[in-house]
Amino acid sequence: MNIDAHQHYWDPKRGDYGWLTPDLALLYRVFGPDDLAPLRKSANIERPVVVQAAPTIAETRYLLDLARSEDSIAGVVGWAPLHSADAPAIIDEFVREPKFKAVRPMLQDLPDDTWIEHAPSPKAIERLIDLDIAFDALIFARHVPSLIKFAERYSKLRIVVDHGAKPQIRDRRDIAWQPWADGIAQLAALPQGLFCKLSGLATESNPGWTDETLQPYVAHLLEQFGYERLMWGSDWPVLEMNGSYTAWHDAARRLTSHLEKAEQDAIFGENARAFYCL
Repeated sequence: MNIDAHQHYWDPKRGDYGWLTPDLALLYRVFGPDDLAPLRKSANIERPVVVQAAPTIAETRYLLDLARSEDSIAGVVGWAPLHSADAPAIIDEFVREPKFKAVRPMLQDLPDDTWIEHAPSPKAIERLIDLDIAFDALIFARHVPSLIKFAERYSKLRIVVDHGAKPQIRDRRDIAWQPWADGIAQLAALPQGLFCKLSGLATESNPGWTDETLQPYVAHLLEQFGYERLMWGSDWPVLEMNGSYTAWHDAARRLTSHLEKAEQDAIFGENARAFYCL
């Protein structure tokens, strides 16, 4: 089964997407399963994993409600207030829904780059481990040292790095490459075997990106994580700001076409199925 390991549904009228403003005219509308269905069909993607886009309990409930009535949704990555004493109880509420698979604090948007080192409640993280709920890390290269400390502290927590840690591909290569490349190598070398999403690269590029633009970054992610720990995601509809679902999917297929079929199948479905326990 081909799986999109990272996409979003939202309704701006809900009012809790702080980053989603009318200035982002292309994104400032409802995006739901009916919008994604023809795009998935064109790329032969059977099911998506839907990821939170607002740091609120209400939005996670909204996604879980949607997942109950939408068979195509394979899993939901939600949000929980991991710093709060209430976090274990909230996680317990969410886990009653069989499609609740992971939590994601929006680390890239927090004013404290070291938040993940000290703010989450140990009881909340231990609850995730006890329930076998995964953790999505939305980071830039500057967050890598703190994420390493967090991962070393909670070595039994299943962690996936979103969007390849968002290399700034729109910058000059000498600026974009480091410290991103070293950070990826450090994360990939952690003994618990972090996973990584092959997603978001088109979003971080300049308009008019090509396979050649993305190739060094895809090659580095493959070299460090191997096909066994990479999973393809669209980052739709954010992707629409700098590309299309079909263009990014086809580019990712071409950039991994040197792999064996079973290895490509792992990146485009099996790894997401296994990691998220779909």
